[in-house]
Amino acid sequence: MNDLPSPAADDHAHLEISLPTALELCRLGLGTMIDIRQSFEIEMKGAIPDTVHIPLFEVKAMLGDTLTEDEQDVLDAGKPKEIDARSFFKMINQLHHGRDHLLLCVCNSGRRSLAAAALLRELGYPKALSVAGGFQAWKKLQLGADPAAAANPAAPPG
Repeated sequence: MNDLPSPAADDHAHLEISLPTALELCRLGLGTMIDIRQSFEIEMKGAIPDTVHIPLFEVKAMLGDTLTEDEQDVLDAGKPKEIDARSFFKMINQLHHGRDHLLLCVCNSGRRSLAAAALLRELGYPKALSVAGGFQAWKKLQLGADPAAAANPAAPPG
């Protein structure tokens, strides 16, 4: 049996960064977290403070990429954010080139952010990474830091 990682797994390893590392890079001013979830997801679940919101599916559609049926369903589930090519590239260039920041893509679980990081790299932004675990990992980290949640672990998360 072949014990070597698959090319896809190897690509993921080069694109992913842990949440604690991403938070530290942001704290040090070396990176910016980009929340690529749809607006309705952020409204429903909340946001990580100090993130920039750039919805992935709107970007893909704006770039002329064909969305999968699932992606289109998610896009149709909420009111799309108005985004055009000029404002998208201006924002990304300001972060990536102007501030020399790592672009740390975050979604709900870490799957879509891998696609977002790969897309940004294809567009010429080599410092794009995916935050492993996404918003769910951030929520778990916050619950672990909350003394009330630690004292009552049976309580449902807020």
